[in-house]
Amino acid sequence: MPVTAHTREGAANRVVHRALHLRDAREAHRTGDVGAAPALKGSDVHLCNAYTLALADRDPNLHETLRTAFLNLADGQPVVWANQLLHRGTALPRRRVYGPDLMLDSLSMSEGTGLRHYLLGSTPEVLAALQREVRRRFPRVLIAGACSPPFRSLTAQELHEQEDDILAVGADIVWVGLGTPLQDHRAAELSAALPVVTVAVGAAFDFIAGNKRQAPTWMQNGGLEWMFRLACEPRRLWRRYLFGNARFVGGVVRQATFQTVPGASAPTGRPPEVGAALVSRRERTR
Repeated sequence: MPVTAHTREGAANRVVHRALHLRDAREAHRTGDVGAAPALKGSDVHLCNAYTLALADRDPNLHETLRTAFLNLADGQPVVWANQLLHRGTALPRRRVYGPDLMLDSLSMSEGTGLRHYLLGSTPEVLAALQREVRRRFPRVLIAGACSPPFRSLTAQELHEQEDDILAVGADIVWVGLGTPLQDHRAAELSAALPVVTVAVGAAFDFIAGNKRQAPTWMQNGGLEWMFRLACEPRRLWRRYLFGNARFVGGVVRQATFQTVPGASAPTGRPPEVGAALVSRRERTR
């Protein structure tokens, strides 16, 4: 799965500029200047940590969602280290693109641009607190709408109504906080159906709203955020980190072995670069 090595600022720039580009394309299409407008299809962005990649290693649907995404970013510090290990000799960013940072930076950069944001996920209480905090930090940010879907599988009609609401409020960036892997699949579905940028942003809603504590900076930089979160929610997260971390490490070792053994090739049907440092041709042209 391609994971682009972006800096924190570069990632936010990419999200905001893509949203502006799609907004211009929608306007060209609306005014009838179809010749200047590309196909009206959105762009999905995914924040990948070790658990996300480990889950995709055994879930073909998630693997395909990430493999065909517009942009995958290294949300976990271990993913950054794996990228550096697998691409020794290439100058790469040393820090991850943390989901809450990406959201806050993108909100800040969008002030004064007229970009409209939509919040999808979590509970009504968290969404209310999140909107208050966003407006406190960024008074000129435009929050076009918010939706807290039921904690169950939605019907086709409900999904369609969700898309209609996003279109009706004129959203440009949809922040999706539904938990992995549901948020990744939904972000991909929405970007395929609507000409917007969708960002599967993980627990950013809870962290920014103040509903959950974040790990200290030294633990984040040391790749130990998982340990902090496990201590906070052991019953919910122990399986994720016990089996997910082991699978991620195994995948990195496997890929490193393929790179060092002469004549070896990656397993059939799986892209050889789990942590690709360079932007793929598909990503540059979409």
